[in-house]
Amino acid sequence: MDMDKLVSLCKRRGIIFPSSEIYGGLNGFWDYGPLGVELKRNIKDAWWRDNITLRDDMVGIDCSIIMNPKVWEASGHVGGFSDPMVDCRETKERYRADQLHVFRYDLAAISEGRVQIFAVALTGGTVDDARGSLSDRMTNLSRKGHLPIKLKDLPEPEVVEFLSVPVADRDGIVGPSATKPGTLTEPRNFNLMFESHAGAIADEANKVYLRPETAQGIFVNFKNVVDTGRVKIPFGIGQIGKSFRNEINPRNFIFRSREFEQMEIEFFCRPDEAAEWYAYWRKTRFQWYIDHGIKSDKLRLRDHDPDELAFYSTATADIEYEFPFGVSELEGIAHRGDYDLGQHQKFSGKDLTYFDEEKKERYLPHVIEPSAGADRATLAFLCEAYQEDEVGGETRTVLKFHPRLAPIKAAVFPLVKRDGMPEMAEKLYRDLKKHFNVFQDEKGAIGRRYRRQDEAGTPFGITIDGQSITDGTVTFRDRDSCRQWRVPSANAVQALRDLLEGQAVPGGESEGQA
Repeated sequence: MDMDKLVSLCKRRGIIFPSSEIYGGLNGFWDYGPLGVELKRNIKDAWWRDNITLRDDMVGIDCSIIMNPKVWEASGHVGGFSDPMVDCRETKERYRADQLHVFRYDLAAISEGRVQIFAVALTGGTVDDARGSLSDRMTNLSRKGHLPIKLKDLPEPEVVEFLSVPVADRDGIVGPSATKPGTLTEPRNFNLMFESHAGAIADEANKVYLRPETAQGIFVNFKNVVDTGRVKIPFGIGQIGKSFRNEINPRNFIFRSREFEQMEIEFFCRPDEAAEWYAYWRKTRFQWYIDHGIKSDKLRLRDHDPDELAFYSTATADIEYEFPFGVSELEGIAHRGDYDLGQHQKFSGKDLTYFDEEKKERYLPHVIEPSAGADRATLAFLCEAYQEDEVGGETRTVLKFHPRLAPIKAAVFPLVKRDGMPEMAEKLYRDLKKHFNVFQDEKGAIGRRYRRQDEAGTPFGITIDGQSITDGTVTFRDRDSCRQWRVPSANAVQALRDLLEGQAVPGGESEGQA
């Protein structure tokens, strides 16, 4: 799939816009349009219903975006939530030093003792992702006279992180977009939290932060929920909400942005049952994406290697998706032990232990954390749904969303604007609108109207034609197969409900494709 085509479709159809676009936009911020807000809301609603509403062992919470700054001291974000940053003095671009890989060529034997070093910034996550762009980069440098040898004569490079290069050698590095060496600054730490001030005076005493994650609001409310919610371990607390990270290099559309939305669960359990619950949530969360339409081989579940784990974690797995820009994380499931409650107990001085009435013992629960990105999920579902196929000899663009996620559930079309068809369409539209998000379209040829709704991801079209006026039936059309069948208009609401809930499949006598 072509990422540029998807981004163009999102803009053209009112799914996602650049934020404050009329003023030139702002890097790392995006607005959801009329279709996009419905798609994202449907994803969040599906997540909430499946993980909170339908379960007996889950409750929800909605915490403040701005919290006491001591919360972030206890969590480690104030002291450790930073990335090493490198600026390029020539291009004014900024890079994460730990994602900047250096391809070092030892040319001592063939260029009079000179050692030339080149750097390429990764856009994915592995050295192999950078190698593809390295050849073009080196070719351009050679043409401009910055490479002292032909590309075909270069030996195999040594590949190291920028941070591993001795300071004395860094002046020989050519930056990712630079034309000459020595333009990269030394790394400096860059805190990823947005700072603000709560109060009339913008001083250090009033400094606060926009939350970089929703999890800490759950941890600091653990005792409140236990005391008021009549919950017993094992149980979980779920939250959907905005978070903010001052990303050095926002990229890949809505995948990595500075304002984003999370769907997080903190599941509290006995220490001796934590491994079992981790395995449960690891499997359950992976299956959730499959159940909602990501059935391709682009979805995978990757366990972290031991050297990837946080010091407090005994196991972590990432649910990953193969986006057009590379394989990247959709959701992480982490076994966090009792680290978080322990930290907040230590910094606050409050007793956050749980008294288990069955076992007659008190302990700090262990935590399993499934943490998903609502925006990343939206992008994954968009990528998975986007298809181009041929119908009736014409190429169409279609978003094949799972019906539960589709922004518009059905579109109502009067075949022509006469003979009572618009009036019958209006009545049906009003009846359906009481139950579903539906759309009515009277403009243009019927085939063109079908294509517009295919492009918006609408699962079903309902057409009122001449036969509808005489016998009271309407034509249902399935987005994916383009099959058509007739349904009594009086049964249209229930027929659509059955289709959306999977209680019925598109069927009936086929009347061709449109």
